[in-house]
Amino acid sequence: MSAARVKLRRTYMSSESQARSTRRYEQRKRAESQAQTRQRITEAAIELHGTIGPSRTTISAIAERAGVRRQTVYSHFPDERTLFQACSGMFGAANPPPDPTLWSAIEDPQHRMEVALDALYGWYERVGHMLANVLRDAQSMPILREIGAPRVAYLARLEDELARGSGARGRRARTRRAAVALALDFTTWHALHTRGLERAEAIRLMVNLVQSGA
Repeated sequence: MSAARVKLRRTYMSSESQARSTRRYEQRKRAESQAQTRQRITEAAIELHGTIGPSRTTISAIAERAGVRRQTVYSHFPDERTLFQACSGMFGAANPPPDPTLWSAIEDPQHRMEVALDALYGWYERVGHMLANVLRDAQSMPILREIGAPRVAYLARLEDELARGSGARGRRARTRRAAVALALDFTTWHALHTRGLERAEAIRLMVNLVQSGA
């Protein structure tokens, strides 16, 4: 092969390599831009869900808050389920519920209940604005009940954990378990909170209720 042909081939290969690099860069930038847009849309929806509630949040409102067109929202989230799943995932990652290992090793039932309620009520204080709206709208939006199933399962596990070790049997055991479920329920915390009880006061009241059921 002549020197001229070798040079031409090298030039061609170099041009092809540069073109591939340019395409990869453009694809990466496009993917990053799409990911950022998707995040803005999700954050806008979460903000609206936490203020006015999911059932009152429109695609137009989400698009306006995110600074995109309605069609852009639909291109990222073609249906209600995909949007709510994204919102639930992002909000849940930023606001995870308390880890039961914080109290699972505590043998004394009363102390275990106090530690668990302190952690749970602290979490409710952080996410209460969102949970109140979601639970209200879940009455008319089955998708919210579906997406909320992990939270229900989490509370059921907590109930099992906190109901053990009291030594109660029969009706007294059932009464205690019902009191534990009541203490864990968000609506119980919300009712006490809106009536001005501090966290420590609410915990003491609920622990006394559970103990009286034992």
